[in-house]
Amino acid sequence: MIVVDTNILAYLYLPSDHTSLAENLLGAHPEWTAPTLWRSEMRNVLALYLRKGMLEFEQAYAIQREAEDLLSHNEYLPDSWDVLQLVNTSECSAYDCEFVALAMKLETRLVTADKKILQHFPDIAISLKDILH
Repeated sequence: MIVVDTNILAYLYLPSDHTSLAENLLGAHPEWTAPTLWRSEMRNVLALYLRKGMLEFEQAYAIQREAEDLLSHNEYLPDSWDVLQLVNTSECSAYDCEFVALAMKLETRLVTADKKILQHFPDIAISLKDILH
């Protein structure tokens, strides 16, 4: 099991230079988990695509549902104490620290593209490219 942040989920479902890496990650590590916050963050990404005319409503909704199905049994609400402790000792947002806190609690890695998370939590966070090599 690995924790993935919303960027990794977006790479999986929205065509980009990183989509094939996200697909390879899912093949190599098929059990993904995330804090429940990912749902709102993904909806926000999809809202941007909708507003820019890059997706139709039905496509955006289908992507959200597919992602929800992928994570349906592996969503958690991190403990506020844990999240705020991480915020207190880093420059990362509380949103980002939810992903870090979950990875710490589950004793696994957080796969992320966020440079600040990678910098502040090198023992927990790993980049998409690095986990595949």
